[in-house]
Amino acid sequence: MSFRFIPLAAADFSYLNGLSFAELAARAVDIHISDGKCPCRVSLQDAPAGERVFLVNHEHQSAHSPYRSRHAIYVRENAQEATVAPGVVPAMIAERLLSVRAFNTQGRIVEADVVDGSVVDAEIIRQFANPDADYLHVHFARPGCFAARVERS
Repeated sequence: MSFRFIPLAAADFSYLNGLSFAELAARAVDIHISDGKCPCRVSLQDAPAGERVFLVNHEHQSAHSPYRSRHAIYVRENAQEATVAPGVVPAMIAERLLSVRAFNTQGRIVEADVVDGSVVDAEIIRQFANPDADYLHVHFARPGCFAARVERS
């Protein structure tokens, strides 16, 4: 069983790059300077220290279910969309404590657990063994924010 981490689309956030501070503030978008630990959901990498990142509210679970959800995420300025090979866990995922949640086709949780990122690949395989699991969401367990979607490949 193979899996693939799916980044958020760069095109969904590219409009942020040309906005003024006032325009960003009007959209409730904060600008931060990375300390080297700001995980970008488009590049699936931690933004290097000193790089500008946007902190935006993003709907990561849009299913019409009680689990519909949105939360704050970081996106690097001028983010380039990651291409992640099947079975590869991005370093920004592998280095953190994670919550892994399997959703069915109706957007309802059918499996969930908290694991260290160093063993998340085994947890992904375990959750995808459930025939009702359609896709997974990985969250950073401590802040609770969405990290990435995982699909079968």
